[in-house]
Amino acid sequence: MKRAFLVVGIIASVAAPAAAQWLGMPVWNSPKGGTGITINGDWGRPDSASGKGNAFGGRASLGLGTLTLTAGIESYKPENATSSTTSIGGNAAMRVIGGSLIPVSVNLQVGAARSDSASPTRPATTSVIGAVGLAVSLPTPGLSIEPYVSPGFRYRHASGTGNTNFGYTIGANLSFGMFGVHAAYDYEHRSGGGHTGILGLGANVAIKVPLGM
Repeated sequence: MKRAFLVVGIIASVAAPAAAQWLGMPVWNSPKGGTGITINGDWGRPDSASGKGNAFGGRASLGLGTLTLTAGIESYKPENATSSTTSIGGNAAMRVIGGSLIPVSVNLQVGAARSDSASPTRPATTSVIGAVGLAVSLPTPGLSIEPYVSPGFRYRHASGTGNTNFGYTIGANLSFGMFGVHAAYDYEHRSGGGHTGILGLGANVAIKVPLGM
């Protein structure tokens, strides 16, 4: 357990200066983790407080048993905007509780990405997330269902100023063989008042390889 916190702490200290989680998308998570390579296609729909519009993107994850590393790129265009914003980044998640014989999984997740400047009113943004994920694997023959909740903090820095907000994601990952789908709703409380919400959906394909930690 101490080793897990140490590794996540090192990752966070390295990622923070570079950082922002993908704009227009929920903070995706899979607390139980896994092995192999997973390719994800994502769609996000922010609410009116976040600018509405649509976000599209893709992620690639490498599962090493207890550790999962993810990199991805997303493009978000708010409603009525003339241009889109591109976010590039990634995250690392380490499972600290759970496994093949335990239906409950807990992980620690840190993420970082950089969003470019689309206009003077939308400056380049750097964000970092840190979260704890809790999932329960449901015993369904032929189908893997992983509902989860993942609360944590979100830090963003733009135009010389930064702020930290609390948020959480409620989601589910479903897989049947190599293929799967995922859905999530992301809620974030704004430090100045109010909140934002994002609905996300996606599909994925997994390539299992004999890797482990």
